[in-house]
Amino acid sequence: MTFKDLKKRVSATHEVQQQTKLFERIRDKSFWIWDIMQHKKVDIESDGDCCFNHIIGLPMKDGLEKPLFDYEKKIFDALQSHKHIWIKKATGLGITEYFLRYIAWLCLRNDDYRNSQICIVTGPNIDMAIRLIKRLKALFEAKHNVIFSNKETILELNGCTIEAFPSNHLDSYRALNNPKFILLDEADFFRKGEQEDVRHVSERYIAKSNPYIVMISTPNAPGGLFDTMEREPESTCMYKRIHLDYTCGLDRIYTREEIEKAKQSPSFPREYQLAYGYGIGNVFLPDHIDRSIELGSEQIKYFNKDYNPASSRALSIDPGFGSSKFAMVITELINGIIIVVYAKAFEKPDYQEAIDVAFNLMREYKINKVFVDGSNRAVWTTLKNTIGESIHDNDEIYESDMIVPVNFGVEHKKMLSDLQLLFSNNMVAVPPQFEDLILDLRTARTSAEGKVEKTAAAQLDLFDCLRLCTKHYRFE
Repeated sequence: MTFKDLKKRVSATHEVQQQTKLFERIRDKSFWIWDIMQHKKVDIESDGDCCFNHIIGLPMKDGLEKPLFDYEKKIFDALQSHKHIWIKKATGLGITEYFLRYIAWLCLRNDDYRNSQICIVTGPNIDMAIRLIKRLKALFEAKHNVIFSNKETILELNGCTIEAFPSNHLDSYRALNNPKFILLDEADFFRKGEQEDVRHVSERYIAKSNPYIVMISTPNAPGGLFDTMEREPESTCMYKRIHLDYTCGLDRIYTREEIEKAKQSPSFPREYQLAYGYGIGNVFLPDHIDRSIELGSEQIKYFNKDYNPASSRALSIDPGFGSSKFAMVITELINGIIIVVYAKAFEKPDYQEAIDVAFNLMREYKINKVFVDGSNRAVWTTLKNTIGESIHDNDEIYESDMIVPVNFGVEHKKMLSDLQLLFSNNMVAVPPQFEDLILDLRTARTSAEGKVEKTAAAQLDLFDCLRLCTKHYRFE
């Protein structure tokens, strides 16, 4: 045996001894003792070895130790009675840190997790997976100098394999034999196809090994994994849903000064108040959208469905029967403000039903003009036939036409520019009840070429309808 080999063996032996010594102190300890007086009593009796978190060292922020807070007890209690947990949380609450600690405790409190796996799925980047495993190892290294020689994405604790998987490489994740705990970290930021895949694979293990499945994330875009799951009826959703906004951490993990500074960011509602989509879009300034909502609250009281000869109303239709929705928006000019009085998107409607809804809206709201995405010829020709309006073979539009097909490919940039101009001049009022339209406005993004970006999660159908409505107004 060479000196180098001997040195490695001695080092490995010392590593095991250090681990064993620490793990013996942790065995049979509580994760945290939530009753303060009881915690103090056990702390004195055990000479500081009162619970897992005090033994390995408390969480730190800005160099200061932090205890576990009441919102973390809410999570702990949920884990004692539910195996599937969904947590939408504000940034900076320390929820990922909480679960890394909880996972380590599960492995070390007894031998229940021996010969099993704990899985952590991160975003589509191997560096994220490596960072989380490093954080797990650091729980034991900083205070106790316990070193682990496992590979970068794996940690062995008391016979349990903890492994982190990037969301875009799940082959190994699909083939586990005994997963006991699955953590999906920042799951709302996985790519759309990965969100569906990760959820499917995770829930497939329920019948095999019945693991805990925990999804945690700050909200991302509307239509994503978390928004979809939040809309699932309570009666059919298998997950215990927990909402933790910034108020949970106020005067605990955040100072009031930190929150006041954070409020200056347009992404504050998303990062701290659990609102989908805020701070994502780049088409409109957040202040302009907020002002349009204020105007909507003020102006909607002036609207009346009865015919107003001094005004004019437009219905816009973005037809969709497959991956996108069948969306309709109605606007009217009131007191110099274009107010949205109707906005709704229908999920995969029957064709004739959608036509009937459009025709009924035309009559009910006494519509002057109807603007339709011209690419769906069947819809606008059907509407023309319904009201007895002629269809021009040369696609020429006459001033007298009520049903107007619009070529998005030619006019999309001008309609976008016109809508931006209206918003910047505080001339659009969107009442707050039209939440789906407001989400579209907040998430709408354009590419460097000026084209509106669409995704499977954000088709922006109502936004396109509002763009169509600009055709009804003249710009000088």
